[in-house]
Amino acid sequence: MSLPPLIGHREARQRLARAAAGGRLPQVLAVTGPPGVGKQRLSLWLGQWVLCQQPGEEPCGACRPCRLVSALGHADLHWYVPIARPKAGDPDKQVDEAAEAVEQVLQERRANPLYTPADGMAIHPIATVRLLQRQAGLTSVEGGWRVFLIGEADRLVPQDSTEAAANALLKLLEEPPPRSLFLLTTVDVRRLLPTIRSRAVPVRLNRLADAEVAEFLRAQMKPPLSSTALAQRVAVASGSIGDALAVGEDTGKAYQAASDLLDAVAAGPKVRLERALKQAPWSARGDFSAMLDALAETLSDAARGSLGQPTRRPVPEPLRRYRSPEPLLRAMERVAEAREAAWGNVNPQLLLAVLGEELAEVL
Repeated sequence: MSLPPLIGHREARQRLARAAAGGRLPQVLAVTGPPGVGKQRLSLWLGQWVLCQQPGEEPCGACRPCRLVSALGHADLHWYVPIARPKAGDPDKQVDEAAEAVEQVLQERRANPLYTPADGMAIHPIATVRLLQRQAGLTSVEGGWRVFLIGEADRLVPQDSTEAAANALLKLLEEPPPRSLFLLTTVDVRRLLPTIRSRAVPVRLNRLADAEVAEFLRAQMKPPLSSTALAQRVAVASGSIGDALAVGEDTGKAYQAASDLLDAVAAGPKVRLERALKQAPWSARGDFSAMLDALAETLSDAARGSLGQPTRRPVPEPLRRYRSPEPLLRAMERVAEAREAAWGNVNPQLLLAVLGEELAEVL
């Protein structure tokens, strides 16, 4: 299957195309923006543009390089995705294992381009960076540009807080090979190491218009959604195609877990502690991070509701009493701090216990 069309971001696309056509395109770009708005898809679009034989404001879409990129089969476009940490002890075998893992994910995305987010524990290990270095040291297969896309590049600093992978990449970004383009995507550029940040020119993407999200869902969802289901997805997505696609059982579980936590916060210290102890003491990513994201969205909805604005989801009972957004905004700050801590080597039980106390203080 081919990649779905890139929706929106017209201004960013025009700006990047003009820079590329004029020979002013930086070799290292950091594409940032909210989750699910198309950061990796836009990066693939830009890769297609520089590899295209007859680009204009857009890649032509018809030449051989364009068709290969659309099928995720171009030999000079390398897409690195988060994977599980390699198990092999030998460094060379780790690189081979990383290459196999990345290729497996890409095969899945070729079969289903409407992919779901990477597992919360997946990372860019040092083996992936060594793989990138190995591929960057080779000549172009097609004789033109080479494109290296690192999706969710903030995962270069994995849960054990080592910076080995990011530091290894830094050496390559300091002096990128001629006619090579490095594209790093991340929700927030501040999640990248400052040394990498300083060498990447940021490209900020904003949320999409509801009409653009609806356009994508009408064209891509099989079977088609009913008018009611489409409107509900667009409302919940809030400008994120990724969020619109993710609406389902897993998302519902995350929001239910967030609601349960808010109930525990309101019930008192004993219940808060019991809720924290129910949390698995390992893996501060995956379901735990999804719950924190849902909690932040729930508090944001409650803040809008406190101002009389429409909300995307029903607000849990403990948050309906607020007539001012200030305490809810303070609670969102605490959740954001916990979300950042979840990327480090933190026990989720301890993190949740502390967060519960902090939420009880501000709510």
